[in-house]
Amino acid sequence: MLDVEVAYSPAPRQVDRVSLTLPVGSTVAQALQASGLLARHGLALDDTLSVGVWMKARPLDTVLRPNDRVEVWRPLTVDPKEARCQRYRKQKVDKVG
Repeated sequence: MLDVEVAYSPAPRQVDRVSLTLPVGSTVAQALQASGLLARHGLALDDTLSVGVWMKARPLDTVLRPNDRVEVWRPLTVDPKEARCQRYRKQKVDKVG
């Protein structure tokens, strides 16, 4: 048996985590199904789902190792560079005003 964690952030500063014990040889897809996260958040287990293990993109058929963390990533709504620029501009205004 191996212990893994499945994590999904449905919104900023919210994380839904599930700890699982699965048989050796289990895949990312099997961990996602066993966690119940997909059903709870209305996600489909298909090729459009962005997933990774420890911040590295992995296919759904990746075999898990003990203590792996499977992550489900939601699509970006803002370009990260643009978000940084917006935060910088806001900080500048807050310091001046």
